[in-house]
Amino acid sequence: MPSYMTVEEAALYFNDRLNVRPWECATPDERRRALAMATEIIDRLNFIGARTDDTQVNQFPRGDDVDVPEDVQKASAEIALALLDGVEPEMEYQNLFLRSQGYGSVRGSYDKTIPPPNIVAGVPSVTAWRYLSPYLREPNTFDIYRTS
Repeated sequence: MPSYMTVEEAALYFNDRLNVRPWECATPDERRRALAMATEIIDRLNFIGARTDDTQVNQFPRGDDVDVPEDVQKASAEIALALLDGVEPEMEYQNLFLRSQGYGSVRGSYDKTIPPPNIVAGVPSVTAWRYLSPYLREPNTFDIYRTS
Protein backbone atom coordinates (compact mmCIF):
# COMPACT_ATOMS: atom_id res chain seq x y z
CA MET A 1 0.00 0.00 0.00
CA PRO A 2 1.47 3.36 -0.98
CA SER A 3 1.84 5.83 1.89
CA TYR A 4 0.45 9.35 1.80
CA MET A 5 3.97 10.71 2.39
CA THR A 6 7.41 9.46 1.52
CA VAL A 7 10.11 9.38 4.17
CA GLU A 8 11.77 12.29 2.38
CA GLU A 9 8.57 14.38 2.34
CA ALA A 10 7.98 13.68 6.02
CA ALA A 11 11.58 14.63 6.83
CA LEU A 12 11.01 18.00 5.16
CA TYR A 13 7.78 18.45 7.14
CA PHE A 14 9.56 17.67 10.43
CA ASN A 15 12.51 19.97 9.65
CA ASP A 16 10.42 22.96 10.71
CA ARG A 17 8.96 21.33 13.83
CA LEU A 18 9.97 21.06 17.46
CA ASN A 19 9.64 17.89 19.56
CA VAL A 20 10.24 15.41 16.76
CA ARG A 21 12.91 13.38 18.53
CA PRO A 22 11.14 10.03 17.89
CA TRP A 23 11.34 10.75 14.16
CA GLU A 24 14.97 11.84 14.34
CA CYS A 25 15.97 8.73 16.34
CA ALA A 26 14.13 6.28 14.07
CA THR A 27 15.85 4.31 11.33
CA PRO A 28 14.78 4.89 7.72
CA ASP A 29 12.95 1.53 7.79
CA GLU A 30 11.09 2.44 11.01
CA ARG A 31 10.09 5.76 9.46
CA ARG A 32 8.80 4.02 6.32
CA ARG A 33 6.83 1.49 8.36
CA ALA A 34 5.37 4.22 10.59
CA LEU A 35 4.18 6.15 7.52
CA ALA A 36 2.67 2.96 6.07
CA MET A 37 0.85 2.26 9.36
CA ALA A 38 -0.34 5.88 9.45
CA THR A 39 -1.81 5.47 5.96
CA GLU A 40 -3.62 2.30 7.08
CA ILE A 41 -5.04 4.14 10.11
CA ILE A 42 -6.25 7.02 7.93
CA ASP A 43 -7.76 4.70 5.32
CA ARG A 44 -9.98 3.00 7.93
CA LEU A 45 -11.87 6.24 8.58
CA ASN A 46 -15.25 7.13 7.09
CA PHE A 47 -14.62 9.98 4.64
CA ILE A 48 -17.02 12.23 2.76
CA GLY A 49 -17.37 11.46 -0.93
CA ALA A 50 -15.85 8.70 -3.00
CA ARG A 51 -12.39 7.83 -4.23
CA THR A 52 -11.33 9.58 -7.43
CA ASP A 53 -10.78 6.20 -9.07
CA ASP A 54 -12.45 2.96 -7.99
CA THR A 55 -9.21 1.08 -8.60
CA GLN A 56 -6.99 3.23 -6.38
CA VAL A 57 -5.61 1.57 -3.26
CA ASN A 58 -5.89 4.45 -0.78
CA GLN A 59 -8.87 6.58 0.22
CA PHE A 60 -7.31 9.74 -1.24
CA PRO A 61 -7.52 11.49 -3.62
CA ARG A 62 -11.31 11.79 -3.55
CA GLY A 63 -13.94 13.24 -5.84
CA ASP A 64 -12.50 15.33 -8.66
CA ASP A 65 -9.13 15.78 -6.93
CA VAL A 66 -6.02 14.35 -8.50
CA ASP A 67 -3.73 14.99 -5.53
CA VAL A 68 -3.83 13.97 -1.88
CA PRO A 69 -4.76 17.02 0.24
CA GLU A 70 -1.88 18.55 2.18
CA ASP A 71 -3.86 18.12 5.41
CA VAL A 72 -4.04 14.36 4.85
CA GLN A 73 -0.30 14.25 4.23
CA LYS A 74 0.37 16.24 7.42
CA ALA A 75 -1.96 13.93 9.36
CA SER A 76 0.00 10.96 8.07
CA ALA A 77 3.24 12.46 9.35
CA GLU A 78 1.69 13.30 12.73
CA ILE A 79 0.35 9.77 13.15
CA ALA A 80 3.73 8.32 12.18
CA LEU A 81 5.40 10.52 14.79
CA ALA A 82 2.96 9.36 17.47
CA LEU A 83 3.54 5.72 16.54
CA LEU A 84 7.31 6.18 16.66
CA ASP A 85 6.87 7.81 20.07
CA GLY A 86 5.31 4.59 21.33
CA VAL A 87 1.62 5.54 21.25
CA GLU A 88 -0.39 2.40 20.58
CA PRO A 89 -3.93 3.08 19.28
CA GLU A 90 -5.26 -0.19 20.73
CA MET A 91 -3.89 0.58 24.19
CA GLU A 92 -5.24 4.12 24.03
CA TYR A 93 -8.69 2.72 23.24
CA GLN A 94 -8.51 0.23 26.11
CA ASN A 95 -7.51 3.06 28.46
CA LEU A 96 -10.81 4.79 27.69
CA PHE A 97 -12.42 2.36 30.09
CA LEU A 98 -9.95 3.05 32.91
CA ARG A 99 -11.70 4.94 35.72
CA SER A 100 -8.78 5.56 38.06
CA GLN A 101 -5.15 4.73 38.46
CA GLY A 102 -2.56 5.20 41.11
CA TYR A 103 1.08 4.99 41.86
CA GLY A 104 1.96 4.73 45.54
CA SER A 105 -0.09 7.29 47.43
CA VAL A 106 -0.90 9.32 44.30
CA ARG A 107 -4.24 8.53 42.69
CA GLY A 108 -6.05 9.98 39.72
CA SER A 109 -9.60 9.57 38.44
CA TYR A 110 -10.82 10.23 34.92
CA ASP A 111 -14.19 11.21 33.53
CA LYS A 112 -14.69 9.05 30.48
CA THR A 113 -18.27 10.03 29.73
CA ILE A 114 -17.13 11.81 26.56
CA PRO A 115 -14.26 9.83 25.03
CA PRO A 116 -11.87 11.67 22.71
CA PRO A 117 -13.12 11.04 19.15
CA ASN A 118 -9.61 10.52 17.78
CA ILE A 119 -8.96 7.68 20.23
CA VAL A 120 -12.32 6.05 19.48
CA ALA A 121 -11.43 6.23 15.76
CA GLY A 122 -7.96 4.75 16.36
CA VAL A 123 -6.03 7.93 15.50
CA PRO A 124 -3.21 8.31 18.03
CA SER A 125 -2.62 12.04 17.43
CA VAL A 126 -4.97 14.92 18.24
CA THR A 127 -3.09 17.08 15.74
CA ALA A 128 -3.66 14.51 13.00
CA TRP A 129 -7.34 14.30 13.97
CA ARG A 130 -7.68 18.04 13.53
CA TYR A 131 -6.19 17.79 10.04
CA LEU A 132 -8.51 14.89 9.10
CA SER A 133 -11.80 15.94 10.71
CA PRO A 134 -12.94 18.30 7.89
CA TYR A 135 -12.86 15.33 5.50
CA LEU A 136 -14.85 12.96 7.74
CA ARG A 137 -18.52 12.11 7.62
CA GLU A 138 -20.59 12.52 10.71
CA PRO A 139 -20.34 9.39 12.85
CA ASN A 140 -22.79 6.62 12.02
CA THR A 141 -23.52 7.86 8.49
CA PHE A 142 -22.98 6.02 5.24
CA ASP A 143 -23.95 6.14 1.56
CA ILE A 144 -26.46 3.78 0.00
CA TYR A 145 -26.15 3.00 -3.68
CA ARG A 146 -28.80 1.32 -5.80
CA THR A 147 -27.61 -1.08 -8.45
CA SER A 148 -29.67 -2.13 -11.43
